[in-house]
Amino acid sequence: MFKKSLRVLLGLALVLVLAACGKTTTTAKPSLDSELVTKGTLTIGLEGTYQPYSYHKDGKLTGYEVELGKAIAKQMGLKPKFVESKWDSLIAGLDVNKYDLILNNVAKTPERAKKYAFTSAYTSGKSQLAVKKNNPTIKTIQDIKGQKMAQSVTSNNAANVKALGGEIVPVDGFSQSIQLIEQGRVAGTVNDSASFYAYLKQNPKANIKLLSVGKAITATPARGLLRKKDTVLQTKADKALKTLRANGTLTKLSKQFFGGDVTQ
Repeated sequence: MFKKSLRVLLGLALVLVLAACGKTTTTAKPSLDSELVTKGTLTIGLEGTYQPYSYHKDGKLTGYEVELGKAIAKQMGLKPKFVESKWDSLIAGLDVNKYDLILNNVAKTPERAKKYAFTSAYTSGKSQLAVKKNNPTIKTIQDIKGQKMAQSVTSNNAANVKALGGEIVPVDGFSQSIQLIEQGRVAGTVNDSASFYAYLKQNPKANIKLLSVGKAITATPARGLLRKKDTVLQTKADKALKTLRANGTLTKLSKQFFGGDVTQ
């Protein structure tokens, strides 16, 4: 009797073991649609007041990053949608799924990289210093120490200015920085050379001059910013950028909005 019961127990145990071995757990792979705010649409966050990156002309939103966003969406088979926001609240909008991707001349920093993912670069990101033409005290980037500098407070430019001893005067965007310089309310501003070049092309009589920053500020290329969890989106966006660089679209858009190739 005991042997028979033992055989039954062993048989049941073997069935349970085999059943357990036969079970497989399947995890659904993330898809592009599952990562998008709106299915079939690439929702892009930007300022819309940052010429030539994104701005309004004749009532229409345009600019280098606007047209780039359209080209990226097309490569991915998606419809582009743009959401405008002030810089200081732009990145926070990504956290609450306001958009999928930010295209706003965003630089990759160690702090941002801890929380967010980035696309490959689409500008070279070289910086310059702008001061009023008749400024008698600032001749090099080192001279900004103790001087008032107009910068977006959470930008990489502001961090560089602080490191060099400049005093930050908060602004909403690039144009306001130039206005404060011309009004004599600040000594200068640091930004990427592409932005200055494009501004002077549109405003050749602007009362500013540009100074080299030398090796004091490391180049900070512009990259798309997205949520870390959106790995499919990141992969496809990078693939799109690679294609757009190879087929000459990046260079073409750069020359259109900057007057030269700022992607190299």
